[in-house]
Amino acid sequence: MIRGLRRLAGVPDEAIPSPNIWNWPDVYERENRAQDADGAIWAALREAAPWAGRDVLDVGCGDGFHLPVFAAEAASVTGVEPHAGLVERARERMGGRATVHRAGAAALPIPDAGVDLVHARTAYFFGPGCEPGLAEAQRVLRPGGVLAIVDIDATVAPYGDWMRADLPRYRPDRVEQFFERHGFSMRRILTTWRFPDRDTLEAVLRIEFSRPVAERAIAATTGLAVPVGYRLHVRRKEAFAGP
Repeated sequence: MIRGLRRLAGVPDEAIPSPNIWNWPDVYERENRAQDADGAIWAALREAAPWAGRDVLDVGCGDGFHLPVFAAEAASVTGVEPHAGLVERARERMGGRATVHRAGAAALPIPDAGVDLVHARTAYFFGPGCEPGLAEAQRVLRPGGVLAIVDIDATVAPYGDWMRADLPRYRPDRVEQFFERHGFSMRRILTTWRFPDRDTLEAVLRIEFSRPVAERAIAATTGLAVPVGYRLHVRRKEAFAGP
């Protein structure tokens, strides 16, 4: 199941497991390399919340795949991740260029008004129930700071169809309404996942979906590219005072 289908809990040991990256981190690394092949998410994020010279917090950073992009320009970068093994992988990846803590979204080890950008990408605050994480992000942001949440847009075929087949109770419209009620703007982003070979494509689909859905997805994908839609939810601190 996709990594975003968990809420980051306040205590690391209470985090809902993310089987794809927790159980197959090497396959997930290959997935990360294939995602957003043309940089559409990064371009939208840079436009909404430029991070050059600023302090960045990546919540649910996994094994730190996105941290080097921030570290190339930011004043400081901190990652937060509840899974101990992924924390170690992230620290090894960054080699001291970022601080990585084992923690959850509802108990961030960051002082009040300590960062300018809180980023969460497919580790998401998954709609209703994530209010404690939103409140924590609000606490650690400086005035004018930005909370940016990137998640899968399950209304976009074919990936969204496969996702909803595995999650028949998931309602994209309700998640979008939740973020709107909490003061977020939303931008839809169409991306391409581009794989180097069929083995990688099939391995990734098999860690993202149940066996029947994965086999259906593999059969439906004739090339090495998959269109995948995302949503970028953005909220500035001064625009909204509550959680």
